[in-house]
Amino acid sequence: MIRKLLLATVALTLSTAAFAQDVSVLRIGLDGSENEADQIRNTQCVADGLKAATGIAEVQIFPSPDYNGVIQGLLGGTIDIASMGASSYASIYLKDPEAVDPILTYTGSDGSSGYYTLMVARADSGIKTLADLKGKKLGFADPDSTSGYLIPNVALPAELGMPIDQYFAETGFGGGHENLVLAVLDGQFDAGTTFGSGVGEWAEGYSGGNLHQMVAKGNLDMDDIVEVWRSPLIPNGPLMVSNKLPAELKTKVEDYFKQLPKTDLACFQAYTQGANTDYIEVDPSFYQTIIDARKSVIGG
Repeated sequence: MIRKLLLATVALTLSTAAFAQDVSVLRIGLDGSENEADQIRNTQCVADGLKAATGIAEVQIFPSPDYNGVIQGLLGGTIDIASMGASSYASIYLKDPEAVDPILTYTGSDGSSGYYTLMVARADSGIKTLADLKGKKLGFADPDSTSGYLIPNVALPAELGMPIDQYFAETGFGGGHENLVLAVLDGQFDAGTTFGSGVGEWAEGYSGGNLHQMVAKGNLDMDDIVEVWRSPLIPNGPLMVSNKLPAELKTKVEDYFKQLPKTDLACFQAYTQGANTDYIEVDPSFYQTIIDARKSVIGG
């Protein structure tokens, strides 16, 4: 019996070692919240840094047209690393709580670890408040977006005094945050839900988030939009690492990201979409309210 146990232990050790050696590629998923070319460009420095920090031969970037593509990749083990909103993590957790670990989130320029849903409309539309939107068309970013769908569906009915589908004449999806704002500007929606830090200069699209990114790229003039509604504070989304990776490799990945704000601030801020300051450690409990909200509004 002892001999069998020893042999089994050796076999397991060799199997684990072989698995660790077999990891020759790390795969970073991108969720389509921003246009693909910009997301890849903002992530390339992370891919290069991870390759050097982990010793892995290749780090690949996998853009998805929507959030669900990355969610399924993390669940299935075809994606190893992704930074997404809390609702996307909740979707994964509700399907398989052991699939990924949420290890880090970022702090904004004001030191907070949260952001807001920002509902915006065209400045020339005459829309300034939620009351002005009754009977009009509202756009959401993506069904798996925290700020662009989940939180508005949790918070808005209480403020409106009725379900969203009774207040608005129509709702739809813009296909990611950047595309949604462009759709509002094009008149496809009367207003749309995107996200931002809510602090800093309005002209700069605040200090971080989708509006900030669009202004920085020259895709948006903040004079062309107005902020109609702001949600309660939302916890910043997690950097997630697949539990299919060997523990030693996961530690190297986490250590790389922890040091990134100090070793390459420009890369960190590009990857986290704003003038953010640092990473802080998180665990599933940090997102419990979002997990509960997703289960209530969308289901598992």
